[in-house]
Amino acid sequence: MDVNELFWQASIEDIKKGYVEETAYFTCLLCGERIEKGIIYPYEGVLYEAEKFMQHHITSAHHSVFHYLNGLNKKMTGLTDHQSHIMRLFYEGHTDQEIKERLDIGSATTIRHHRFTLKEKERQAKTFLAMMELLKEKDQKEDHFIPIHKTATMVDDRYNITLSEEQELLEKYFPKGIGQELTRFPKREKHKIIILRAITKLFDKTKQYTEKELNEAIQPMYEDYVQIRRYLIEYGFMDRTDDGSAYWIK
Repeated sequence: MDVNELFWQASIEDIKKGYVEETAYFTCLLCGERIEKGIIYPYEGVLYEAEKFMQHHITSAHHSVFHYLNGLNKKMTGLTDHQSHIMRLFYEGHTDQEIKERLDIGSATTIRHHRFTLKEKERQAKTFLAMMELLKEKDQKEDHFIPIHKTATMVDDRYNITLSEEQELLEKYFPKGIGQELTRFPKREKHKIIILRAITKLFDKTKQYTEKELNEAIQPMYEDYVQIRRYLIEYGFMDRTDDGSAYWIK
């Protein structure tokens, strides 16, 4: 299962841990790294069983689940940049007075107001989640939306795409199958998302590609491979080094 889909389907408890337990693996919800069960993993003179090694991976690769989530696009978190910054300082254990001095704002009372506002958002989020769960139980025939990739640079109505709509459009644009010749590159934003999402799945998320390798992979699908390559970066599906010498799934 795609890591973004796995993330959005995970329980709150699993998201807090940063990984889910599957039959033979522990899978990181933040990057898709998989740790096989039943194997002892040595690292810097210490031996780890699989789950402990996954926890070590979370810390070494992502600092913490909190820091990873806090760094997501504000459309994902619902927080302003200022609120995200203050939450990070709260999480790191700074006192109200220390935060006041660090941010050079009014008074410690202002910080306490931010704490209250965040608690209010928590209560609203709990109520909303409960309502959504009840709604899903009521309407079992609901057509689910495609999961938004967590590195999306723009989150808006262009992601208003159901799974059935995605399948229909993929058959239209890739009549010979995904990875084969693309009939045309669409102008509509939501259609672009569907095409770019499908192309992204053709690449190995653990590998870095040279620009030449990326071009050679895209060109059989669409002659203007430079346009596709640019959109993969622009829409947050891929990232690259500053000099363009290496590309990878973001």
